[in-house]
Amino acid sequence: MNQKIIFLDLDGTLLNDRKEITPGNRAAIDHALAAGHKVVIATGRPLVSAVQQAEKLDLTTPGCYLIAFNGGILYDMGRREILFQETISLDLVRQVFAEANRRGMHIQTYNDRDVLVEPRCDGAAVRRYCDLIHMEYQVIPSVEAVTEEPVKMLLIDREDRAPLEAFRDWVIDWSDGALDSFFSSPYYLEIVRKGLNKGNAIRQMCALLGIPIENSCAVGDADNDLPMLRAAHVGAAMANATAEVKAAGNYITQRDNNHDGVAEVIERFLL
Repeated sequence: MNQKIIFLDLDGTLLNDRKEITPGNRAAIDHALAAGHKVVIATGRPLVSAVQQAEKLDLTTPGCYLIAFNGGILYDMGRREILFQETISLDLVRQVFAEANRRGMHIQTYNDRDVLVEPRCDGAAVRRYCDLIHMEYQVIPSVEAVTEEPVKMLLIDREDRAPLEAFRDWVIDWSDGALDSFFSSPYYLEIVRKGLNKGNAIRQMCALLGIPIENSCAVGDADNDLPMLRAAHVGAAMANATAEVKAAGNYITQRDNNHDGVAEVIERFLL
């Protein structure tokens, strides 16, 4: 059998605007799994949220996998085990928090259960974020209370992208190659270890599962999906994707995330 693997972003790709999987997408994924292909959710969400979403979508059988934290964790849903994890040193976390505090920007990090914020950031931004991804958050006295290295940090600004862009540039320059920073939405700025992105995660997952990269397909819509679309043999941009994502893809769907766009890709390239 010519086994293939498909990597699917969640929001704006596999999920419609109501955060649901369409019946057409559901049926296409079931057909792909029944044919022996692998299905991987690739998301910037924390692992606990990604697992909850996979369970909600019933993607828990052998052949189902996760890329969480934009590549910081690779996870086998069938066996319920972490295959790979990369974290940020606490020293770097504390220095990034200090700079965000100096600039008056919302910043958060994570443990294996909760979003973590300092009292200054206990407000609408973290509450809205947690409502969207169905997680709890914990207010800690300060970042000094974090004792386990996290996989990522996140800055949020729903009003003005410019401060986030300036902070992204500062992180990349200041960390001298230790950290990377990119947008997962117009108002979410991700900070991870250098080299962690969905593209490298695709290469790692294919290697771990023994599937040639030539048998891979990735589907996405946002800027943090760019490395994934460039790494996969077929990089499919959703009809609702950003202009940059469409330019990077070698296939653009006719149907958007509300109308079975993922099913279109599965039917064309896997089945």
